[in-house]
Amino acid sequence: MTDHYAALGLSSAATLSDIKKAFRQKASLHHPDRNAAATAPEQFRAAQEAYAVLADAAKRQTYDDNRRRNLLDSPIDTARDIWKNYFDRLLSEPIDMKNQNQ
Repeated sequence: MTDHYAALGLSSAATLSDIKKAFRQKASLHHPDRNAAATAPEQFRAAQEAYAVLADAAKRQTYDDNRRRNLLDSPIDTARDIWKNYFDRLLSEPIDMKNQNQ
């Protein structure tokens, strides 16, 4: 199961305005017309899919219910997905060299 919150870099407590803001940032960053990276189209589609689910109240409720159920059904797979998304996001973000030595 895809973690839509992780795709937008949000927690499950995010508000609708947080979701919209995160989507705009991700879409701008990963839009294939602006980003030539091989993974950009995939990340752009993931952000679009996440926004489509999380911005709609009924779809978000269904997603959250399934997400909670899956956390209980398969904790190992859930933990693996959480860590994979975390490290993928961590490794894809640019390093700020000015603040690195602080």
